[in-house]
Amino acid sequence: MRKNTLWTLFGILIVSLVWLTPFASASEFNFGVYTVIPDNQIDKQKSYFDLKMEPNQKQTLTIQLKNDTEEDVVIEPIIHSATTNINGVVEYGPTSAERDSSLPYELGDLIQTEKEITIPAKGSKDLQLNVTMPEEAFDGILAGGITLEEKKAASKNTEETTKGVSIENKYAYVVGIILQETDETVKQDLQLHDVKAGQVNARNVINATLQNPTATYLNRFEVDAKVTKKGKTEVLYKSEKQDMQMAPNSNFEYPISLNGEKFKSGTYTLHVKAKSSKESWEFEKDFTIKGEEVKQFNATDVSIEGPNYLAYLVGLLILLVAGLLLFIFYSKKKQKKQQEIN
Repeated sequence: MRKNTLWTLFGILIVSLVWLTPFASASEFNFGVYTVIPDNQIDKQKSYFDLKMEPNQKQTLTIQLKNDTEEDVVIEPIIHSATTNINGVVEYGPTSAERDSSLPYELGDLIQTEKEITIPAKGSKDLQLNVTMPEEAFDGILAGGITLEEKKAASKNTEETTKGVSIENKYAYVVGIILQETDETVKQDLQLHDVKAGQVNARNVINATLQNPTATYLNRFEVDAKVTKKGKTEVLYKSEKQDMQMAPNSNFEYPISLNGEKFKSGTYTLHVKAKSSKESWEFEKDFTIKGEEVKQFNATDVSIEGPNYLAYLVGLLILLVAGLLLFIFYSKKKQKKQQEIN
């Protein structure tokens, strides 16, 4: 075995709002992370775990944690299967995404570790990951990671917490974990599921759920999506995106933006062309946008311009002034005629 410093690990910056004084500076990592690479590592140049294992095999992995500060540091490890986010990027840490129906095993069920570990001040501590592979053999890979985040103590000064808002920076290491048993190549597949109206960041979109039901990555993943009225050829909305990646046995909602337009009820057709570095796919699927969805989403889309009441008011004032001037003009003209008659 050898110890490999995690220079290639990325720290996830999680920004959270807390009620403190209005001044705050970004904190740094209070601990270091080192993986102990085992003999069954497929690529020993990698600093994450990329392991070849056997059915029902048990193995203990070690991550060394180092603390150079003057105080104890408490770490909360979380193990999670890889998912794909809305941007077509693979996430190895905890997310709100539900488990995909095609995922045979959740990584957190196969790997057990401590819920909390304390690294002593100016010291180090080994974190043990106990892996138990499934009894049944499988082709492909199981992908995920372990998130190592420092547990912060709650603020004791409750009076000061109401004086202002500051930004507290929390950092976490994510160590990737990939498990496989065979070298068999898994044929890639892609499926289109639900297509429906929705919103992203309070803006109207049409969400198309794309699923990778296979135990392999879809690399260099591209999507070309168009929306038409059912039975028509005119493209109403479209979206193209390249250089994405899908995690094994995962899904995500691919958004097609309406670019500030309002939803209109009716039946539409989604046309999708997608490809990875090895395969390509085409789909067509009809979907319906209902009246209640139109009302709900159009009312909350921040990019849709509402009625310009100021313009209406200015127009009304112009009409009133014009009407008043006409009234004065004809009144004076009528008065002049009466004076001429008299």
